[in-house]
Amino acid sequence: MDWKIELIFVPVTDVDRAKDFYVKIGFNADHDQRVNEELRFVQMTPPGSACSIAFGTGLGDSMEPGQQNSIQVVVPDADAALAQLRDAGVEASGVDEQAWGRFVTFDDPDGNTWTLQELPDYSAAAQS
Repeated sequence: MDWKIELIFVPVTDVDRAKDFYVKIGFNADHDQRVNEELRFVQMTPPGSACSIAFGTGLGDSMEPGQQNSIQVVVPDADAALAQLRDAGVEASGVDEQAWGRFVTFDDPDGNTWTLQELPDYSAAAQS
């Protein structure tokens, strides 16, 4: 049986500002439903991902904005990801080189931290 993560909630203070930010860095706006005055659900998907993020109002999440700091995304090229973020006006850390990958981090407008990881080329290591 496959288990696939579908959705991760990201706490935000301003839904429209968050939606604009994620669109600016290339996410697809999948859904934006206002069920009533108290309930709004926004779902956004990173390019190429099968897992989405969600935020909104009245969703019952207990995490405060800025506390989500554990989302890690695999990217094919950390340098290209860094350039894309900086081209979009996002402050992002330079590429951090580690034995287990190359990493770029950035925060959304609420301070939720994202980590982008370029995996090592394990096929090259196997050929050595």
